[in-house]
Amino acid sequence: MELDIEILRRIEKEQGGAYYLLDTEQFATNFNELLAAFRRYYADTQIAYSYKTNYTPRLCRLVDELGGAAEVVSDMEYEITRRLGIATERVHLNGPYKDTATVREIILGGGTVNLDDYGEADTVCQLAAEHPERTIRIGLRCNFKINDGVTSRFGLDTTKAEFRQLIDRLQQQGNIVISGLQCHFASRALPTWKPRAEGIARLAEEIGGGTLGHIDLGGGLFGKMKDSLKAQFDTPIPTYEEYAREAAACIATHFEDCAQKPTLFIEPGSALVGDAMRFVAPVTGIKDIRGKAIATLLGSMYNINPTLNRKNPPVTVYSDAEFERPTYRDLDFAGYTCIESDYLYRGYDGPLAVGDLVVFENVGSYSVVLKPPFILPNFPIVELCDGQARVVKRKETFDDLFCTYEF
Repeated sequence: MELDIEILRRIEKEQGGAYYLLDTEQFATNFNELLAAFRRYYADTQIAYSYKTNYTPRLCRLVDELGGAAEVVSDMEYEITRRLGIATERVHLNGPYKDTATVREIILGGGTVNLDDYGEADTVCQLAAEHPERTIRIGLRCNFKINDGVTSRFGLDTTKAEFRQLIDRLQQQGNIVISGLQCHFASRALPTWKPRAEGIARLAEEIGGGTLGHIDLGGGLFGKMKDSLKAQFDTPIPTYEEYAREAAACIATHFEDCAQKPTLFIEPGSALVGDAMRFVAPVTGIKDIRGKAIATLLGSMYNINPTLNRKNPPVTVYSDAEFERPTYRDLDFAGYTCIESDYLYRGYDGPLAVGDLVVFENVGSYSVVLKPPFILPNFPIVELCDGQARVVKRKETFDDLFCTYEF
């Protein structure tokens, strides 16, 4: 995505202030490159895009067009697939809470539901009893040790006797088939990927005897980022190829001699969308407080970093000022909210003036989905492709936020 001040000003004028820029070309490139990396080691690999990371419908539709599946964790996210006309067979439902009606609809529609809790088996068994003529296919979300220093709360502890009892209960139903196994671990560090691949492969052999239709390694992959952002992490940032070499190669070795090899799914979110979105915010004021320069923006840390990880994203300042702008050292970009800690970036060095546009990169992950309705409604999302701008989410209004309240 090539930017210049003329393009940015035109969109600013049309949208009336700050806005997000969506780069669907970059998203598609990331999708294809990640999939190709895993397929070099395991040919039957598929991507199920993590809707929760950024459920902008334009991206969800693009995933479907690229041949990807939808990984959803709620009935709200499932409704996105329905509105977009995405086939239920291409839906994977995870998450610690599942709406019963959604579970039933997805299973009967041929989609994948991964059980995360033992109580969910009651719904599945009841559904199987109501439809004895149907084969009810379900997946299990598995929790096992991968030595990442975290006791994950997601999935079923595979070391417990009740896990085996659940398998027996499902298989005794007669028309329930365990068609897949899934796992999810929060760590994005490369050393955690081979253990998760080894763990799911062992379980696949024990439970399915080599006949499972699919295995799923979940999400938790870093995406592409500039060196300035990489340097702020306490772990190296792997490439797509490195993740694939650790995980997909392990799966390929394990199933090398199997006549029926399972499909391998991964569920990336940040790895696809992180660098596919930017946030553009105008400078509304600059002041000096006891020697500290602070610029206020029409934007907030909640617009770009609602997980509050205190990392500085890559930033570029655009200006069309005809005068020579002051140069600052160690200036902080502050947000419009009344939260003392609302800083989008700390330690900027360079020229700056009121009215300049500050562009923050790598803001595609969790930004628009976690932004709270605090102080101001959220800003629009504009897709920029070949110099043409198209609104894919309009600016939110007062009525959007307050329509559920009684006045």
